[in-house]
Amino acid sequence: MELRLLRYFVTVAEERHFGRAAARLHMTQPPLSRAIRQLENELGVVLLLRSAAGVEPTAAGTILYDEARALLDQAERARALVTAAAGPATLTIGTLADGAGESGIRLAEAFRRRHPEVSIRFREADFTDPTTGLLAGLADVALTRSPFDETGISVRVLRSDPVGLVLRTGDPLAGRESLTLADVADRPWFQLPDGTDPRWREYWNGAAPIGERPAGPVVRTVSECLQAVLWNGSAGIAPLGHALPDGLTWVPLADMPPSPLVVAWTTGRETPLIRSFVRIAVAGV
Repeated sequence: MELRLLRYFVTVAEERHFGRAAARLHMTQPPLSRAIRQLENELGVVLLLRSAAGVEPTAAGTILYDEARALLDQAERARALVTAAAGPATLTIGTLADGAGESGIRLAEAFRRRHPEVSIRFREADFTDPTTGLLAGLADVALTRSPFDETGISVRVLRSDPVGLVLRTGDPLAGRESLTLADVADRPWFQLPDGTDPRWREYWNGAAPIGERPAGPVVRTVSECLQAVLWNGSAGIAPLGHALPDGLTWVPLADMPPSPLVVAWTTGRETPLIRSFVRIAVAGV
C-alpha cells in the first residue's frame, strides 16, 4: 500500500466527505475517488460506505484508519530522524516585501519557539512572480498575496485585507472616507512588467483591461509603486496595514475586492517542516 493512498483515505475518513477531503488535500474530487477505489481494490474490501450525505467507514475501514494513522505517524517520525541526522535544517521563505506585517512578527516568534534549530532564509521577489520562486525551487514556502496562477501550487488563505488607494497627503481625494475606482479613472495607473502573472496583473489593475487606464510608470516592487505615487501622482493601490512613508496616505476603495494574504508551497514537495510552518501560519495570522 502506498503512503499516499493511506493519507488520502485517512483524510476522507476524518472529513466524512469526498468534497471536503479533496479541498483539504488541495486536489479535485475525481482523482481522490479513484485513489480510494484503487486502495479498496488492492485490499479486496469496501472501506467506505458512500451516500448523498457523505461517507462512513465500514468495519474494515475503521481498522484501516487506526493502522494508517499509526503508519503515517511512524513515517513522519522517520523523516524527522533522517532530517536531523543530515544536519541543521534550512527553510527558505519567499515574500513580496509587505509579507504579513505585524502578523509576520507573531508567526516568526511562534515558529522560532517550535523550531529553534532551523535556519531561516528569505527571498524577496518582485511583482513578476507572486509565487516568489516556488516552482523554480528558489523558495520552500511563501507568504504572498493572491490571486495568481495556482497550477502546481498549494495555497491556504490566512486572512483577507481591504484594499485602498495610496495618495499623496495633499491630494484633493486624500480626505475622503472612501473612494471608487471611477474616482481615479483619469489618473496614470502604474504598470506591471511584461511576463507578470495575468491574474495578478488583472487584480492590481483594478480589473480593467490593459490600455483602458492612462499608463503610468512600470513598477516591479512595492517600494517602486510607492515612489511612483509620491513623485508622479500615479494611482496606486495597496492592502490595509501596508507601511507608508511620510507624504503618503491610504483611502479605502469601496469597489475593490479584498486582498487575500496566503501561505503557499509547491504541491507534492511538502516536508514536515513546511507542513509545520503552514500549520503555525494558519493558527497564528
